[in-house]
Amino acid sequence: MHLDNSKIIVIKIGSSLLVDAKKKIRKKWLSSFAKDIQKLRFNNQKIIIVSSGAIALGCKKMNYNKTNLKLDKSQAIASIGQIELMNLFSQTFSKYKLNISQILLTLDDTEERRRSINAKRTFENLFQLNYIPIVNENDTIATSEIKYGDNDRLASRVAQITNADTLVLLSDVDGLFTKNPKIFKNAKLIKEVKNLNKDIQGINVKGMTEFGSGGMSTKIEAAKICNLAGCNMVIANGLNFNPISQIKKKNNCTWFISKISKLHARKKWIISSISPKGELIIDDGAKKALTNGKSLLAAGIKKVSGKFKKGDHIKIIDNKRKEFARGLSSFSSEEINKILGYHSNEIQKILGYISKSEVVHKDDMVRI
Repeated sequence: MHLDNSKIIVIKIGSSLLVDAKKKIRKKWLSSFAKDIQKLRFNNQKIIIVSSGAIALGCKKMNYNKTNLKLDKSQAIASIGQIELMNLFSQTFSKYKLNISQILLTLDDTEERRRSINAKRTFENLFQLNYIPIVNENDTIATSEIKYGDNDRLASRVAQITNADTLVLLSDVDGLFTKNPKIFKNAKLIKEVKNLNKDIQGINVKGMTEFGSGGMSTKIEAAKICNLAGCNMVIANGLNFNPISQIKKKNNCTWFISKISKLHARKKWIISSISPKGELIIDDGAKKALTNGKSLLAAGIKKVSGKFKKGDHIKIIDNKRKEFARGLSSFSSEEINKILGYHSNEIQKILGYISKSEVVHKDDMVRI
């Protein structure tokens, strides 16, 4: 039910789902996965895939043992494996008339506000072009990812910055259990978690580190990030064919249900900013438009105060010098000084490049 109601879905797959223990590529599995993605696309659902596997495929091509690789060698192997990974996806997905693209991210791309906004726009443009982004951390320079092998956090951050409705973590277990199911026969699968602190209290997730590429602890951390972002998350067994269809049919998995809406989570974050970087003084016409739920355009801005970058928190001040709203600026203060008072269709000519027409988008704004 949660998947059917999701407009944007992020799906994370580990390298063990793509390459088996004998270093054989699981082509039939990937084909079944592509068929699942095709069904989601038929329902006009936007899909992002976060995939590990670059190092595993690089090792396969070079006939190296992954466990014996030093860091610098791992980065070189990852560079070789990225080509193999994308070729594998391209060859398989093209059979189902699915277009794919590649996005390589580092930690700064999701943690630093300005870069995360740029990343979000790239995702949005790819959706408009009818392409499915295949995301991986940039293993050639992201040393921490290679060392710890954790794409769970990356997937949760991607879900956060793209305002996804659901994050699917495809693992090698059915979900979160009350105990380690490999040791305790009476371990029970927890089907739904609504309160992370209360519902998993007493469960030793650190003792389940052998499960999944990043362990159960990293998956719980990913659930916390999703919960704060208003995004549901599910841990499911991805080893089976058609793993997404299996979630829908059997629901033999663990759902982490967010208690807040995406918009509420985003606006709560905006309003909680301690130190906005600047101010925009607007005219009465712009204030009326914002009151009616519109975005802030350059034509309604009278003055810029302070120095700030694109993506920074700013205050929106009315004619009476009262704070009317807060938001995230789509332009730097320098850019706004050039375009204030002008209509949206004049912005490209003034700045010399194509940009958004909204100075502060309505979804990035909270009225005080």
